[in-house]
Amino acid sequence: MTDLKSARKGPENADAVVVFLHGYGADGADLLALADPLAPHLPNTAFYAPDAPERSLNNPMGYQWFPIPWLDGSSETEAKAAMGRSIAALNAFLDKVLADEGLAADRMAVIGFSQGTMMALHVLPRRDAEMAGIVGFSGRLLTPELLEAEAKVKPPVLLIHGDEDSVVPFQDMGLAGEALEKAGFTVYGHVMKGTGHGISPDGLSVALSFLKDRLGK
Repeated sequence: MTDLKSARKGPENADAVVVFLHGYGADGADLLALADPLAPHLPNTAFYAPDAPERSLNNPMGYQWFPIPWLDGSSETEAKAAMGRSIAALNAFLDKVLADEGLAADRMAVIGFSQGTMMALHVLPRRDAEMAGIVGFSGRLLTPELLEAEAKVKPPVLLIHGDEDSVVPFQDMGLAGEALEKAGFTVYGHVMKGTGHGISPDGLSVALSFLKDRLGK
């Protein structure tokens, strides 16, 4: 299993953790920069942003949690196998961060973007201990038909999506929200109006409010 590499920002003795999961073809540094505007409002919080396990087929300078057949010519079998490896690697990474920081799962929140959101929404409900929350930017819920039967825990979820997203269709936000609510999750949503496949200031502000509510003491 691949050990995920990540930089860390934040105080030495943190009492909360936020983990960013980047999108396809990007890297952890892309999202770790978001720690800078968030940190003043989340004191005593450590921020991590691991690189996904594999180099991206479409962008060798970046990484992927799994290949995307219709983008990079991979097969469905290859994509499924890669996702299985990434799930194992991400779970091990989250366990290690909690152990290193000396914190329980309810002091960790995960923010995903695009493919990182897909990973967060798939992995966190299937863990043994419930985390503080999931923020999912511009992503979708994979295998929604399996969620209700496979979910072990149901952390609150905030879905944020641009209504002009040409990469991951805006309607995927509604589909994810419906499936999550049907499975018993508490779901919040925010539409970034006039925004494509990205994170707008208003989206980040809503995410911060959610994190302060979930991680505040």
